[in-house]
Parts: sequence; C-alpha cells; structure tokens
Amino acid sequence: MLDVGKWPVFALLPPEELRLIRQACVFGSAANEALYVTVNDEVFALGTNCSGCLGLGDLQSTIEPRRIDVLCGKKIVSLSYGTGPHVVIATADGEVFAWGHNGYSQLGNGTTNHGLTPALVSTNLLSKRVTEVACGSHHTIALTTDGEVYAWGYNNSGQVGSGSTANQPTPRRVSSCLQNKVVVNIACGQLCSMAVLDNGEIYGWGYNCNGQLGLGNNGNQQTPCRIAALQGVNIVQVACGYAHTLALTDEGFVYAWGANSYGQLGTGNKSNQICDRMMVEVAACHTSHTSAAKTQSGQVLMWGQCRGQAVASPHLTHFTGTDDVFACFATPAVTWHLLSVDGDDYLTVAQSLKKEFDSPEISDLKFLVDGKCIHVHKALLKIRCEHFRALLNETDEDNIEIHQFSYLVYRAFLEYLYTDTINLPPEDAIGLLDLATFYRETRLKRLCQETIKRGISEENAITLLSAAVKYEARDLEEFCFKFCVNHLTAVTQTQAFADMDHDLLKNFISKASRYGAFKN
Repeated sequence: MLDVGKWPVFALLPPEELRLIRQACVFGSAANEALYVTVNDEVFALGTNCSGCLGLGDLQSTIEPRRIDVLCGKKIVSLSYGTGPHVVIATADGEVFAWGHNGYSQLGNGTTNHGLTPALVSTNLLSKRVTEVACGSHHTIALTTDGEVYAWGYNNSGQVGSGSTANQPTPRRVSSCLQNKVVVNIACGQLCSMAVLDNGEIYGWGYNCNGQLGLGNNGNQQTPCRIAALQGVNIVQVACGYAHTLALTDEGFVYAWGANSYGQLGTGNKSNQICDRMMVEVAACHTSHTSAAKTQSGQVLMWGQCRGQAVASPHLTHFTGTDDVFACFATPAVTWHLLSVDGDDYLTVAQSLKKEFDSPEISDLKFLVDGKCIHVHKALLKIRCEHFRALLNETDEDNIEIHQFSYLVYRAFLEYLYTDTINLPPEDAIGLLDLATFYRETRLKRLCQETIKRGISEENAITLLSAAVKYEARDLEEFCFKFCVNHLTAVTQTQAFADMDHDLLKNFISKASRYGAFKN
C-alpha cells in the first residue's frame, strides 16, 4: 500500500484526507508542488505554484489543498511535468490538458504565455485519443491509441523529432522512421525523447552528448533513430533519468546507457556500460540521476545519486515499490510517474485483526458482560494473553460470563488485545487499570496510566486521584496528587472535592500541607 505521506509536501494533510488520495504527483525544483486525485475523482493542488503550475488560475502559493474544478471528474490516466515547471495530463477520454510554464510553447497552444489553468491541447489531437504523456525539461510528447507519437515545445537539440531545431508551438506527429510503426511506451530525459515499439525495438532522438540515446556516439539527433545495439532484444519499457536511460526486456533484464557520473547505470564503476538484473519495472526521472528497479519477487533496488551520494551498484532496499526510492533518496524528491495508491481492499495483519474484533461472523467465543455479548476468537486470545491461554486450555466453553468488570471496561480490554491501543475516556480507563492489575497485563497498565494522565483536568483530578489510591497505582497517584496541589484553588471548588471520601480528604490535606500547599 503506497504511503503518500512519505513526501514532505503532504506532511500537513490530516490522515483522513491522505486516506482519500488515489493518485498523486509531486514535482517542482524542491519537490514542493503536488497534485492529487481523491476517491471521488476530485483534483487538488498545493505548494509554491511556480509559473502557475498548480493550475489554480493564479500565482498564489498554498499550504492548504485547493480544488482544480476543471479537472474534477476527468479521470487522469497519465501525468508528466517539466522543470519550468509545466504539467501535462491525459484523461480516460484521451484528451490532453496542459498548464504552467510556457516559455518554449511546451503547453502546445501556439503561444509562449504561461497557462494558469488547465487548457485542452487540441491542435492535431482533436480526433486522437492520447493514452500516455511524457515531459522533458521544456518539451512534451504524447502517445495515441494508434501508436502515434506527437511532440511539441523546446527543440534546441531535436527533442521534438521534427528534423530541425526550431521550437514546435503545437503538437506535431513524430514520423520519419516511426512512420507506419506502432509505439507502445514513451519517456523523456531533460532534452531527449525515447519510444518503444510493439515489436520490441527502441528509438531515441534529441540531445545525446552523454550518449543517452544509446546510439554508440554522442551526436544530437533531430529525428528518431533506432538503437541498433539492442537488435534481437525485445524491449518492453523505457525510463529516462536526467542524462541516462534504462530499458527493460521481456525477459526481465535491464540495459542502461548514458551519463554515469553518479553510478546511475548500476555497472559498479563509472564507465558507460550495460548492467543486467531480473526485473519487472525500471524507474528514473528526468529531474534526477537516480535509478530504481523492481524484481520479479517484489524486491526494490536503487542506484545512482542517492541523497547526494554516488551508489554505483544496484543496492537492495527494504521498500516495496520504486516510488519510495524517489520519495526518500532522489534530489529533488519528486515522483517519477503518476502514483496510483492501491484502492483495493488489501488489509495488513493488524488491520484485518482490528476489523474482526467483536464480529460474530467467524468468532468462536462469546463473553457475556452486563447482559451484552462480545465476540472474539480463542486462538487470538491465547496468543495475546497468558490469562486466556491458561483459561481456554482448561475449558471448551463457547460462552463465558464476566461479573467483576463492566461491559465498557471488558470490551476495551478485549479490543486492546486486537489493536494494541486503548479506546476509553480517562475516567473509564480507571476500571481498565483495575483489570490490567488483576490480569497482570503490565503494558496495558502502563497504557492506562498514560491515558488517565493525558485526560486529567481540574474537574476530574480528584476522581482520578481517588481511583489511583483505590487501585494502588502509585505512579498515577503521585501524578494526580501533584496536579491537585498545583491547581489547588480550582480543584477545591469542584463537586468531586466536595464529595470526597472523608479518609481520602484527611490524607490529602495532611500530605498537601507537608508539601507546603497552604503556606502564604
């Protein structure tokens, strides 16, 4: 389950908001801009809003998420961003929207005016359905359902594949040797573009001074060129870093080429060579020199620039997805593609147990307390509590009556065994404290005391003190006593103080006077 909370830009979002996120993208020169889509298909943006890249219609930065109304309900299927930054998306209907920095016409609208709100990119694309978009630093490419590639924007190195170095103000089909061929995957480096065909061939065009096109030379290419070195190899996915490229074969091998100053080719040295491992996904981002890949068994490897250090050989991480590599190690810590948060019903062990507490469906034991039932599972109780292990090994009963504790307290105790947390107000946690003492549950006793301390107030301090004395919770008694002395005037005016047990009152006054509470 992907945790978008790993990205600092989301750190201020409340947990209930984070839980609603289904897709997200973090971008910007300091990873301080983000877009996300909720379960209701609403789109929100937050961050510094450089060049209007949040699509909110203004240049105001915002720490609170603001809704992008025009994108709500559009169902985003692909999203990419440049370093301007500009942002481009493709929707489920095959439409393309772009906004943000436009100094090089990378928004494809024929102008160089920045776009403050998402605008439909229509020229030459109106009859086309786009399935994937990719952005370089200041250019954009789009892949259609027909397997055609369209490109626009900055073209100083031939990255739009038009045969010239003139900037391309509107989408133009990339043809030459891609004519009549079907492209299935695209990616962009800073100033280059890559395309994978349905037959496993791979083509590159644009800037090539670091050898990132894989052509065996370092001359720029103004039209797509096939990577001959990979002839006979079936490529299924390509990913581009700042100046290096990774390609994945149908057999799970990874090929890498281009710049290697940070070890981003993963060859274990600094020369431009090929590395191979058995993988199912490769990941890189045109804003960084970081590389990552996922193995068939679900392990995630990373190499290249990791928090400023050069890692020259693939390094095994404890992550479950390549996204985490970029969240934790890339500079800037942006996302390498549109994140999809698992919207399925997968639950962790802890979540599954929590869900089954007091659920009659598969429980095999009932506690009857104050005439009410609590449904539990014998195996779990035996695993979690010594008292129940002994008790349930001696009895085959499916119903057990409890008389010495209230329903509220006993239910909280059983829930604690399923969740590791206690769910009671401070006043009721006192009864649980008594139970924890009775069952010799040391950790539970400690948790109860912490809960009670957190909930102490001038109104209930005497009640809590009385309970601490009753259940011989010395640590809590001392804490409550000091609180009462420190708030003496307010505490002595409460109803609880007026109703205080005579002996307890006598002890309290004598101890408080020894404490110097009544000195002027």
